[in-house]
Amino acid sequence: MKKRIFSGIQPSGDLTLGNYLGALRNWPRFQEDYDVVYSIVDLHAITIKQDPKLLHERTLLNLALYMAAGIDPEKSILFIQSQVAEHTELCWILACHAYMGELSRMTQFKDKSSRINQNDSIPSGLFNYPTLMAADILLYQAELVPVGEDQSQHLELTRDLALRFNNAYGKTFKIPQGHFNPFGAKIYDLQNPTAVMSKSSENKNGILFLMEEEKSLRKKIARSVTDNLGKIHYNDDQPGVKNLLNIYALLSNKTIDKTLLHFQEKGYKELKDEVSEVVLNELLPLQKRTREYLNDPTELKKIYEKGADKARVLAKPTLDDVKNKLGFVL
Repeated sequence: MKKRIFSGIQPSGDLTLGNYLGALRNWPRFQEDYDVVYSIVDLHAITIKQDPKLLHERTLLNLALYMAAGIDPEKSILFIQSQVAEHTELCWILACHAYMGELSRMTQFKDKSSRINQNDSIPSGLFNYPTLMAADILLYQAELVPVGEDQSQHLELTRDLALRFNNAYGKTFKIPQGHFNPFGAKIYDLQNPTAVMSKSSENKNGILFLMEEEKSLRKKIARSVTDNLGKIHYNDDQPGVKNLLNIYALLSNKTIDKTLLHFQEKGYKELKDEVSEVVLNELLPLQKRTREYLNDPTELKKIYEKGADKARVLAKPTLDDVKNKLGFVL
């Protein structure tokens, strides 16, 4: 039996090169060796108020991007989270087994709530959403979860909730392990190379979006922050240069050593120009494939409906087992 992997991305903003290199490009590589379940986790997106039209468009765009990146709906279960009701039902059950203290310690809750205007109220969904993340994973008995360092705390909570439920009611959930990105480094903001490239960043000048126009991508890379040293080295004292080297190395499938050798006698302009070329060589074909999927909405609908049906087949037995152990009448 292959081990099962679950992962998903929120359609809460336009996906970036960081999302692509950190997750999306890597996901198709798991299809042959693992039993994979990938979701557009739209329920997570509404912890912060969304424009309904944009949420709808981004959900379908993400689905198209998943497939354009190489995720095959015949090899993977590919679905939209809100179309599988078992997620929210298990979320409530897990929320009843989670403690206020452990949820309040989640660093992402602290970070996101701190950015909300002090005159506004903090939505309870922002506080509780780690239990939804736990439900996403445990519902499918996932053994591996591709995570970055920023999500490791949520995975630990998922493991704690699974163990707590198993100890109270008998073995129910598999205990998931983190599958940390083996394929490359983090991608940082081009204008603030000490901050991770994020789709929620207020300053969009340092963010490369997957569906961005060629002219805009070139301009942002050309204006990316470097330093006044004028030498291409790979170290933390030159975070802007290091970030550009990481992007080039990942997209050209070269090691950092070979990348440094390639730029040994070159300057920052050559570095930026060549980073632009590898970025465009990757993103322009991706954009073309994505638009092809979006231009066939009937086929796209068939794919996400079929994916939701497959997801329910896996999710229902787990939820029924949980409800039976809790004493619910089935």
